[in-house]
Amino acid sequence: MQQPKELGFWMCTALVIGNTIGMGIFVLPASLAPFGLNAMLGWGVTVVGMTVLARVFAQLAREFPSADGPYTYIERTTGRLPAYIAIWSYWVSCWITNAALAIGLVGYLAKVVPELDAVSPAVLATVLLWLFVGINLLGVRTGGSVQIVTTVLKLLPLLFILGLGAWLLLTEPAVYTRRVPATPITLEALMAASTIALFAMLGIESAAVPAGRVRDPEKNIPRSTLYGTLLMAVIYIGVSAMAILLLQQDRLAQSSAPFADLLDEFVGDGNGRLLSVFVVISGLGALNGWTLLVSELTASLGRHGFLPATVCSLNSRGAPWVAMALTAVLATGMVLMNYSKSMVDGFTFLTQVVTAANLPLYLFCSVALVVAARNGERNLPASLRVLGTLGTAYVIFAFIGLGSEPFIWSLVLGAVGLPLYWLMRGPQVKVPA
Repeated sequence: MQQPKELGFWMCTALVIGNTIGMGIFVLPASLAPFGLNAMLGWGVTVVGMTVLARVFAQLAREFPSADGPYTYIERTTGRLPAYIAIWSYWVSCWITNAALAIGLVGYLAKVVPELDAVSPAVLATVLLWLFVGINLLGVRTGGSVQIVTTVLKLLPLLFILGLGAWLLLTEPAVYTRRVPATPITLEALMAASTIALFAMLGIESAAVPAGRVRDPEKNIPRSTLYGTLLMAVIYIGVSAMAILLLQQDRLAQSSAPFADLLDEFVGDGNGRLLSVFVVISGLGALNGWTLLVSELTASLGRHGFLPATVCSLNSRGAPWVAMALTAVLATGMVLMNYSKSMVDGFTFLTQVVTAANLPLYLFCSVALVVAARNGERNLPASLRVLGTLGTAYVIFAFIGLGSEPFIWSLVLGAVGLPLYWLMRGPQVKVPA
């Protein structure tokens, strides 16, 4: 069945913004607090690197307008096996991300609605996962519309925080110099901080993954990817700088809700609960976006012959219902394992594993641009080769910053999918050229 192209520019931009802004930004300043001003330098490195990668995805979308996503970009330039490893690792990271989002939402929901404390957290998280499966089963357009609404709502608290920062800068600028962190600036701390910041920026590829469902992909994917990434960069750097400079470093490092503490101190007590409402909205929007994204990615794996063709099945509204059910079952399994005492420590480490599992996609797409610029049928400008090389260099830098353990886990994730690759490689599923 031919897939309807239902995602336009605004829905694609909402996917990029909505999937990038999840729960992370609302706790990220606390994670970065021990690094002091290294965190701001780390943000600078991350923003530059991710902007380069956003341009990589934008250029690939222009060069391969009929492709159904990053898999095709990589396959047509570097081969089927690299494309499979990149997409397989990314696919695993996506449904793990859904489980993490559902679990993170449960804690904030209990703050907004205290009566939910009486319900098992595992049950609540599972209900949230399947709720958004139900929404996206109504069709990609319905899921995209929900994404636009939640994206607008999740931007409001961040824009309010930026407004508060601008007001303080105009009325009492000295407040920004009273609590400057004294942590020395070192290369090691900068790399560690940039890696933490990278986790919050994952999702810039969200418009490219469901490329087969995008109208005018050669125009809408590049524009939404670049605009969404730049908007996220401005917001993230602004709100992170405010928390790092306005709150005491030790207090910030121990805070479970940094922006709630910021509002309580500079606006008045009691505003933290109101912020929690918007945090929940932010998490719900991210969960909706990643549900849509991972289902389209699963269907893409099926179309290319790496999963049973059944996962490509569409319901009457054009939604890949088997793909959604499969990934929801896997995410539910992760949720249930998270609430097992033996899994808690391991699950905490999964945030870094998710980051590491995303990097092969970024690496091979950067290499794909270099190859396309060198061997493509059309004469492409040499600047594209430079762009791809810079993207490759940044991904290598990120791997080094993550450390050896997450890197090994990313290799393990890729290796786990190899038996399926060899099993399924026989059938060659033709996709539109």
